[in-house]
Amino acid sequence: MKTYKLIDNPSRKLWDSLCMRPLLDHQNLKNLCREVFESVSIKKDVALLAYTEKFDQVKLSSIYLDEKELQKNAYQIDEPLKIAINQAYENISQFHIAQIPQAVKLETFPGVFCTQEFRAIEKVGLYIPGGSAPLFSTLLMLAIPAQIVGCKEVVLCTPVNRSGKIDAALCYAAQLCGIKQILKLGGVQAIAALSQGTERTSPVYKIFGPGNQYVVAAKQYAQEQGVAIDLPAGPSEVLVIADDSANPDFIAADLLSQAEHGPDSQVVLLVTNVDILEQVMLKLDEQLESLPRRNIVKLALSQSRFIVFDDLDTCIDFSNVYAPEHLILSIDKADSYLSSIQNAGSVFVGNYSPESAGDYASGTNHTLPTNGYAKSYSGVNIDAFLKKITFQKLTAKGIAKISPIVETMAKAEGLEAHALASRLRREFVENKGE
Repeated sequence: MKTYKLIDNPSRKLWDSLCMRPLLDHQNLKNLCREVFESVSIKKDVALLAYTEKFDQVKLSSIYLDEKELQKNAYQIDEPLKIAINQAYENISQFHIAQIPQAVKLETFPGVFCTQEFRAIEKVGLYIPGGSAPLFSTLLMLAIPAQIVGCKEVVLCTPVNRSGKIDAALCYAAQLCGIKQILKLGGVQAIAALSQGTERTSPVYKIFGPGNQYVVAAKQYAQEQGVAIDLPAGPSEVLVIADDSANPDFIAADLLSQAEHGPDSQVVLLVTNVDILEQVMLKLDEQLESLPRRNIVKLALSQSRFIVFDDLDTCIDFSNVYAPEHLILSIDKADSYLSSIQNAGSVFVGNYSPESAGDYASGTNHTLPTNGYAKSYSGVNIDAFLKKITFQKLTAKGIAKISPIVETMAKAEGLEAHALASRLRREFVENKGE
């Protein structure tokens, strides 16, 4: 059995340090983003092609995937995978359609009518990690809500493989979601293309999608330049809480499924019994050897946390401090603990709820806040693709009745023109006898 670091009942003073994620140097990342963004802003496609060759070691003649190539790639998908994607599309669509908000219409004061309506964000950019693991599932998670609300322009960025091609399943998913504009770009240069525009595409208003720390840094830099982003979705992470009722095989597989995302992913296991921890460690070693991405998994596991606490309540408390992207409750009577969960991107309840179900086909969105941002961010949902606009309409009766309130408050703040705008209307109504 390999040696995994075991932490036994750490004091609460140590919790913050145990919740730290592996990070790259932020200033160096920001400098890189500045360089790429400025170059793309000036040189457009020339810069994008150059950066793709430099960072991804792929020499492209064009960054654009035309419709003919899209159809050709999509046609190569295996039939069983096509059927699976179609069903996942249906499940994800159902769950997100159910999230569509209703307009709010209310008469707040006699003659004062307030309304809140929803509009789709017109131009959105979707970043889909690719390369060694083309995440067509992430495309479904982002493109389906954009399709449901009716975003007018959707630009997809995803890197090619070493042969210069985009994965067949990803192309099929793009077709299924009606995406026409596809750029063969990954990493920082992809986010720069979405925010600065290319020679064929205009800048988007909001960027969606997860990625490694380079992508996260690029999204945050884009936000500083005035482009909205969905959330800080970076290297993947999972926290599993297990008691004696847990199945060690299941837990080991859950930990490995997150570790295989990348070497900077992090897995955390909290247990109330050392015996279950030792069993999980044995299963980790057994399952690891059969994984094709085991070298990546080993790097991720080197940054893992295996912690023993005295009781489940303390496990929940630690989890709320960690604020995991994915939280798995492999515990008896898991439903009874749900009200105690304050900070988590998505929660998987009970021994038969693997995180991979949410990644692919249960219906919930798998684009979630990482690095502790679950304390203040939600995962992507239908609202992320919408803007809320308020309207107010005052009748003659309404302005006459509410104006004294407005005038009093405006004068108290020293804003006489505000008071004037209301008073003139009130006096006009009163003089007309309406």
